[in-house]
Amino acid sequence: MVDLARGAEDRSVQRTMKEITVAGGGLAGLALALALGRRGVPVRVHEAGHYPRHRVCGEFISGVSSETLAIVGLTDLVADARRHHSLAWIEGGRTLHRDRLPVPALGISRWVLDDRMQKRVAELGGVVQTGVRVIGEAGEGWVWAAGRRPNPGSRWIGLKAHLRGLPMSADLELHLGSNGYAGVCGIEDGWVNVCGLFRLDRSLAAGREDMLAAYLEAGGNSGLARQVRAAENRSGSLCAVAGFEFGRQPAVPGVVCLGDASSLIPPFTGNGMSMAFQAAETACDPLLEWASGRRSWSATTEEVQCALARRFRKRLLAARLMHQVLWRPAGRAAFAGLSRLRLLPFQTLLAMVR
Repeated sequence: MVDLARGAEDRSVQRTMKEITVAGGGLAGLALALALGRRGVPVRVHEAGHYPRHRVCGEFISGVSSETLAIVGLTDLVADARRHHSLAWIEGGRTLHRDRLPVPALGISRWVLDDRMQKRVAELGGVVQTGVRVIGEAGEGWVWAAGRRPNPGSRWIGLKAHLRGLPMSADLELHLGSNGYAGVCGIEDGWVNVCGLFRLDRSLAAGREDMLAAYLEAGGNSGLARQVRAAENRSGSLCAVAGFEFGRQPAVPGVVCLGDASSLIPPFTGNGMSMAFQAAETACDPLLEWASGRRSWSATTEEVQCALARRFRKRLLAARLMHQVLWRPAGRAAFAGLSRLRLLPFQTLLAMVR
């Protein structure tokens, strides 16, 4: 049963609230719209695309508390997500490490989740406008959640596809290669999400449909590349993204930035979706104060920026250091050696990026 009481219990209060406009209808923007809508704040979301849509994303939720999911109104929307317990880190077909998650991860595609979220925002009285690309907007009441900051000099490319019939040895797999890594995760209806981060290689000769397999093969993951080519490919699911850098993004004076527009964590951590929800949770109360007329906009932007920095600083630093280690052959060899000796503090490392 959908509980819309918090968003509709007092329409007279909602009319006295100032409107929040969110540029970007991805996870962070929609989660913020849900959280504010449940508290009687009028919200308008501008999204350049249309729902449902595929996004480059690991498509599993790990490291977010049930309390956070409840605060942003996601509990029932992810109730049917697949539960993932086991994980394996693999290089060139050789398993480096196996482990179990302390709390199951939730596997659900952005195709399903984003669509559910935008419909719930509308049910709560919010407005979601699709096919609207906002450029250069800034001012009171505006939240920028339109994804990564463009960086033409970036060395990275992200690729994603949904496949069926792909064999797996664990619920979650991370395949390491000399040119990057790819995560494999089960989602709904028997589909498997394969999402990779690779060093951009403009000399790689491959058509669009074969690009993911070609990058895997170039990095030494020939076995996985063969399996990707042999599996059933979900029509329209292959997508790519480039022009981004990891870590904290530069602050924009006078603008509340959320999600990838605020910070971008390396995908091997499996924490990107959770950070989007946690960012929305963090921003909710200061924005509610502004919408209620109890806080200035300058104070609101400052508070959100500082709160996000406090919440994510340590995990972003830890993720950057681990990313650099995993990118080097010596680092991966050390990782494998510690795992063979059963000395790898995997649970500790996992906690550092949560």
